[in-house]
Amino acid sequence: MTPILSNNYYVNFQSDAYLKLNEFISTYKPSTLFILVDENTNSHCLPILLQEIATPITIEIIEIESGEENKNLETCTGVWNALTELGADRKSLILNLGGGVITDLGGFVASTFKRGIAFINIPTTLLSMVDASIGGKTGVDLGVLKNQIGLFSDPEMVLIDSRYLETLPKRELRSGLAEIIKYGLTYDTKVWNNINKFKEFNISELAPLIYRSIEIKNEITTKDPKEAGLRKVLNFGHTLGHAIESYFLEAKDKKNLTHGEAIAIGMITETYISNVLLNFPSEELNNIKKTILSIYNKVTINPSDYDAIIELLIHDKKNVNGQVNFVLLTKFENFKLDCKVEKELIVEALNYYNS
Repeated sequence: MTPILSNNYYVNFQSDAYLKLNEFISTYKPSTLFILVDENTNSHCLPILLQEIATPITIEIIEIESGEENKNLETCTGVWNALTELGADRKSLILNLGGGVITDLGGFVASTFKRGIAFINIPTTLLSMVDASIGGKTGVDLGVLKNQIGLFSDPEMVLIDSRYLETLPKRELRSGLAEIIKYGLTYDTKVWNNINKFKEFNISELAPLIYRSIEIKNEITTKDPKEAGLRKVLNFGHTLGHAIESYFLEAKDKKNLTHGEAIAIGMITETYISNVLLNFPSEELNNIKKTILSIYNKVTINPSDYDAIIELLIHDKKNVNGQVNFVLLTKFENFKLDCKVEKELIVEALNYYNS
């Protein structure tokens, strides 16, 4: 696959990616090479990576606990301390090997340690391949509030190797599919029309969707790297989706949702709001709901949960002057940014999901 140029770095694919990685290490000559992993990527993905790295430079492994609940400043402090104890300096290089938590947190840690050291993202989940590792966003959560602390910082490169997907449970593959669905609804209907073919997650057949998703996100983020306008379209499904994800993370009587499971709910509810406010076709709305629910299990959201979910919307990082902003659709591939939505309609949308 042809490498994709994103701002000042390349997204490289499969075996060619490791050639580029080894070339970079040989040219950059880092003082120490660090690999950030969690317990899952340490067991299942690190052996693949270590076989591909060709360097005499010392390699140090830093492991954190997996899960969104560990994507916080406390974990960052642990990594910063580990880097310090292992003698990291401004010429060190960090390889972030993992899903969105690892690439978001690892990029943030690297960008702030000694005012910034080089890092490379090697996403190992479908979600992080098509979304989290592209576009220069790094950061961590503040309590249950998603991505409140962070900055824009580009990696030296991104490596995509579909072999890592073979280590994932089906639930994690489904989670990543939600971001691909988002690209299909907002930017390329051909992607949406192909979604039904990929429910069985034949990884070799997923490759074209992964590549196209990266192309789309790259096109958007290259035009608007700091989310001043167009890049906001990537938030479709994420306004309510993030609030629902945070609520389920916090509530003691709820089972945590994956990011994709929450965004799937967000896409159904925000398409409903699009139907009411912008006349998105009702037939297509119902088809979207039917298709998404055929991939993701229906989640129980009680009316008693609504107020707490809506309260979390107030803290969404995309808000301006206290106003919650939504991305809505007028039709496939046609969107409207910064839409204001009343609480009553949000409740109506949650009821539609439950119906």
